[in-house]
Amino acid sequence: MKDVLLEIRNACVRYGGVHALDGATASIDEGEIVALMGPNGAGKSTVLKALFGIAPLYSGDILWHGTKFKPVPHEVVERGMAFVPQGRRVFKYLTVEENLEIGGFVVKDKKELRRRMEEAMILFPVLKAKRACKSGTLSGGQQQMLAIARGLMVDPKVLLLDEPSLGLSPKMVTEVFHAIKKINEQHKTAIVVVEHNIKSILSIVDRAYVLAAGTVAAEGKPKELLSSGVLEKIFLG
Repeated sequence: MKDVLLEIRNACVRYGGVHALDGATASIDEGEIVALMGPNGAGKSTVLKALFGIAPLYSGDILWHGTKFKPVPHEVVERGMAFVPQGRRVFKYLTVEENLEIGGFVVKDKKELRRRMEEAMILFPVLKAKRACKSGTLSGGQQQMLAIARGLMVDPKVLLLDEPSLGLSPKMVTEVFHAIKKINEQHKTAIVVVEHNIKSILSIVDRAYVLAAGTVAAEGKPKELLSSGVLEKIFLG
């Protein structure tokens, strides 16, 4: 039986008077891929931000291996967590290699840094071919791959991905999702992914949470959710 790696419990997050999360509870086991789904404004991205320490909890708890802690971004990186926000946020005037070096800022050993860079570029061969190119010259899909590869530079135990397929072509979506599955299988990295592309993401995850109005409306394995009718109810009303 796998251990629970990371958990958010009864979480409430407020942005001014808006309740972005209202008692949400979710968890991820070691080596698992979990999706967070739901309509716009449901609180999906806020869950990731809360886990990474960007959106402080108004109430509730976050647990790492069953122990409560208050996440602070630089500290959660040291614990083994990486966050790839939506929007393909790469340093456009730096090369692919320089972006990866920045992602590995916690790695003090230069040989280990180079090893991780080469490993990331093996996972995403297009980055190896463009290693000396300014990242602003890459396509949208290539920039997304670079953003994910940069997150892998800290050798995370858990990878948080926010809308990795946003704005990508169907072909690129397939490639990115294939890479996510490959990361999970090869490195046993636990992955929490916020995604609007329901059909594609459910084909690679172990479990999924469906959020609505800041709380978890349903949770289960992909087949269970697809056959229950809950997705149609939440998304279509």
